[in-house]
Amino acid sequence: MRLERRDGVPLIVGHRGAAAVAPENTLAAFEAALEVGVDAIEFDVLDLPAGPLILAHSDDLHEVSHGAATGLVRTSSLAELRGVAPDLPTLDEALDWFAAREVTLHVDLKLTTRLDELVAAIESRGLAPRTVVSSFHVPSLLEIARLAPEIAIGRTYPEDRYGVARRPALRPVLRVGTTALRRALALRVPAMLEQAGAGALMLHHAVVSPAAVAKAHSRGAVVWTWTVDDPAEGRRVAAAGVDAVISNDPAALAATLRA
Repeated sequence: MRLERRDGVPLIVGHRGAAAVAPENTLAAFEAALEVGVDAIEFDVLDLPAGPLILAHSDDLHEVSHGAATGLVRTSSLAELRGVAPDLPTLDEALDWFAAREVTLHVDLKLTTRLDELVAAIESRGLAPRTVVSSFHVPSLLEIARLAPEIAIGRTYPEDRYGVARRPALRPVLRVGTTALRRALALRVPAMLEQAGAGALMLHHAVVSPAAVAKAHSRGAVVWTWTVDDPAEGRRVAAAGVDAVISNDPAALAATLRA
């Protein structure tokens, strides 16, 4: 599995498949990403307390059903969820899809339990050598590393607990906050990697700087950045030296970075 940039160009990672062109975290979105030649596909894994592990970004049913329903995902059965989100895959269905194709898996944890079940599902299909698991939650990353040393570990930073990054009206607030984080981040990189036993740092694009990337590289770690849909920002983070760029529209990003 290759996690570092190739020939001076960052890897292209489809965010939740290719969320700009197909419903996110679905097999259709994965197919759309694969068709444009992504190097990896990122997707989110959530647990249903009374059901299987599924692909979903959050517990918000409005988000997961693409506006068809409201409420909480985790209080629903799989059958109920598919009534409003018929293309919602289980983790097993998604991993079966990946097992038949050659592409790197980027699993973003939206759960802190049933990690042994997640790892077993990945290992049973021989996918561990081409899987990277990321999270804000350090104990979960340490447990994944203990269970499956073959799986690459990525520490995500910063944590956007309130979904500010998804709200256009709040982006000025985000820019102010992340500018301050960017200035201080390089000093924190070694400890962040060491605490999580991580070989990758998954940074929000606004906090990426050449200094932070260089510090990660000096520790033998790669830097992936999320979620970049603006061409100018794509060029900026590429110039900063990141190893991979995660995008909702990987075709447009590839046209920008591979031109």
